[in-house]
Amino acid sequence: MKRIMLITGGSRGIGAATARLAAQRGYAVCINYRSDRQVAEALLDDIRSGGGEAIAIAADVSREDDVKRLFAEMDERLGPVTTLVNNAGILEQQMQVEQMTADRLERVLATNVIGPFLCAREAVTRMSTLHGGNGGAIVNVSSAASRLGSAGEYVDYAASKGALDTFTIGLAQEVAEQGIRVNAVRPAFIATDMHASGGEPDRIERVKHGVPMRRGGEPLEVANAILWLLSDEASYTTGAFIDIAGGK
Repeated sequence: MKRIMLITGGSRGIGAATARLAAQRGYAVCINYRSDRQVAEALLDDIRSGGGEAIAIAADVSREDDVKRLFAEMDERLGPVTTLVNNAGILEQQMQVEQMTADRLERVLATNVIGPFLCAREAVTRMSTLHGGNGGAIVNVSSAASRLGSAGEYVDYAASKGALDTFTIGLAQEVAEQGIRVNAVRPAFIATDMHASGGEPDRIERVKHGVPMRRGGEPLEVANAILWLLSDEASYTTGAFIDIAGGK
């Protein structure tokens, strides 16, 4: 059976590392991105030059119509999804809760919580044996922030990832008998440009001394865990979490 992967927020950081590794391992990859077509196209060229199969589709996963269009276009161009990586996520400028506006909270929760729900819904209808599918696997990219709280910086982001953890457990139990496994990775302090979004590009240098391994992680280290959870090697693993946080 052809293995077809959708990676939301797949053009940068952890998503891009996962896309490259998946293509190397024989997956046909759909890279979802929100707005930066140039970066997505460069990743496509990289994957294709190595002999991999990939497409890129622009869609905002916080919008239901965009999610429906994303999956419909993927059906037409690659076939129904067999593996989903819910990777798209945002954070905003570091601040304390007393400074946060409702608009900010709605933006963060829309992408980090509603987006994975919508994408999982579409994936389940295609993967589920109850709907004529052959089963599949989903990995949610959560964060160690869900355990640590991110006080003084991103409590809203941490809370959104806490919701994603609960979603992982509930969905895993709900669809286990339908041939679908659902797991999550919880990275922290990974060298991506997300830290710049929060206003501190060099954040890892500041926090790494509080990490037992005394360093930040690399996107490929997260991608390796994601690919294991999606593989047959993890065939009896569902509702589980892999923390990739240097021991934090």
